[in-house]
Amino acid sequence: MDEKTYHCLALSLVPGLGTRRIHLLVKACGSPADVFRLSPAQLARFQLSEEARAFIASGCALKAGEEAVGQAERQGIRILSVLDEEYPHQLKEIFDPPLVLYCLGNPSVLRRPAIAVVGSRRCSLYGKEITEKITRELSSLGICIVSGLARGIDAQAHRGALESGGTSVAVLGSGVDVIYPRENRRLYQRICEQGCVISEFVCGSFPAPQNFPIRNRVISGLCYGTVIVEAAEFSGSLITARLTLEQDRELWAVPGNITSKGSYGPNDLIKQGAKILMDIQDVLEELPPYVLGLLNEAGAAAPGFVESLTRDEEKIVNFLASDASLHIDQLLNRSELSLAQLNEVLLQLEMKGVIRQLPGRRFSRKVL
Repeated sequence: MDEKTYHCLALSLVPGLGTRRIHLLVKACGSPADVFRLSPAQLARFQLSEEARAFIASGCALKAGEEAVGQAERQGIRILSVLDEEYPHQLKEIFDPPLVLYCLGNPSVLRRPAIAVVGSRRCSLYGKEITEKITRELSSLGICIVSGLARGIDAQAHRGALESGGTSVAVLGSGVDVIYPRENRRLYQRICEQGCVISEFVCGSFPAPQNFPIRNRVISGLCYGTVIVEAAEFSGSLITARLTLEQDRELWAVPGNITSKGSYGPNDLIKQGAKILMDIQDVLEELPPYVLGLLNEAGAAAPGFVESLTRDEEKIVNFLASDASLHIDQLLNRSELSLAQLNEVLLQLEMKGVIRQLPGRRFSRKVL
């Protein structure tokens, strides 16, 4: 680790200092290292708490930095500072970029063209389907998918990207070595293998509630824009939407059923001027030309391709919806097929990726 990164790390560990105040302090002094050359009397000129001044002047911050470096090295965690060339350039442009990022995985993916996809933890079947469609198609074009590893839409966004062979970045509200929620352990491991897990919080940090609004600016800050799939009236995803606009990035919202609580957020954002997302072309139209030039040409025709269907297969597909499911007995009654014929048709439709089977022998249509 170079000296600049080390001093940035040490400053980030000063209690009660805060990212914005650190940036102002560094700007006034000239460099992170210059902050540590200030005498107690010189530090007193700045509007810092007594605790923060003591932590810097006594050398405690530098010692804490050494301990953080050792802990990160033992766990294979890379630390990037805002002064590093590898630090994501999109994130550098926001008002208060994190001084340091703790990274597990491949940090180079942080510099790829990226889109954030976020939404409700308690999402609907429709929300999951449309998230998988969006992220699968964007990933096939070479776009990195960024989200927060939370339950629901976030987790589905990561899965859609990874299952299509793409890359994904998870931004945590805890230490990069603290998996939250625990149920997403396997997903966390896959992201480490195919992308990168990052956090601005020191290793071992507990996922405190106040951390998540703070990390949301990083989710939006890494990207050219944010897609809101589902969000209730007071969803944390709407904080990400607000931050996206404050950072002068693009904002898309997926319209939903007006009777659904999860549709309130996206529908209201559209009402206020957010762009409607009907398919990924709506995203591509807003990306800078030079970004489009970086995307994979090979995947341009992949999204939405479906094998031709037989008459019986079309009949079954027409009975199904993406936001609801039918039991096999209901399909049996409506289709007028024998049970053996119906099972064969359902199997073929699953193999073609048109429908999916849910627990209890229930079936729904995939969003294609």
